[in-house]
Amino acid sequence: MAAAPTFEIDRSSPTPLYFQLAQAIEGAIAGGQLPSGSRLENEILLAQRHGLSRPTVRRAVQELVDKGLLVRKRGVGTQVIQPHVRRSVELTSLYDDLARAGEAPTTEVLSLERRPAPADVAGELDLAEGAEIVVLRRLRRSHGEPLALMTNHLPGRFAPTVEELSERGLYQYLRGQGVHLRVAHQRIGARLARTEEARLLDEPPRAALLTMQRTAFDDKGAAIEFGQHLYRASRYDFETTLVGR
Repeated sequence: MAAAPTFEIDRSSPTPLYFQLAQAIEGAIAGGQLPSGSRLENEILLAQRHGLSRPTVRRAVQELVDKGLLVRKRGVGTQVIQPHVRRSVELTSLYDDLARAGEAPTTEVLSLERRPAPADVAGELDLAEGAEIVVLRRLRRSHGEPLALMTNHLPGRFAPTVEELSERGLYQYLRGQGVHLRVAHQRIGARLARTEEARLLDEPPRAALLTMQRTAFDDKGAAIEFGQHLYRASRYDFETTLVGR
């Protein structure tokens, strides 16, 4: 059922009417009145309910579409979506960042196996080609919504279980093993989703995905983890601060 925020238009205020409506809808989303997935009342009904013109309502809705809080879907209408997850480019895990932000992360372990290291992975982990490694593939969700597809490679001396990786993040597991991560080399890019990736991440075929490749080292300089992650570009972005010289 379509929903609408409850608020009063203040026509004596210098704040534009479209902005008042946009703020009211945004407040209703933040306060849980309009949860993720709920459908917003159509523009005609919103205009009639608040005594506004349709262009005013349309501009308010577009404001929130541009902010990533609403999405227009053909045949469905305007729906509330979870806001983008913004993650600072630091040596932290996605699980830790989401938990700290109150984003209710959950993890589905898609596979966990031991195999010989191919040349590229062996090079990243400073191992001999063919050395035993642990390869784990996980689907990370936030508030039940798919967010990231993660493949990680560890030296064979580690032995995480499916239960451990389902209940907490990989970096939490490593800390529990006495590992102190200190530095990482990271590369961020983008590509189109393959069929299985789009299905797991609930994206259209060939949707744009953000990519992150990271090799993390401990405080002794040993390579501990090589990760290849895919993030939904519709729900996720990286954030960093640049300083001039």
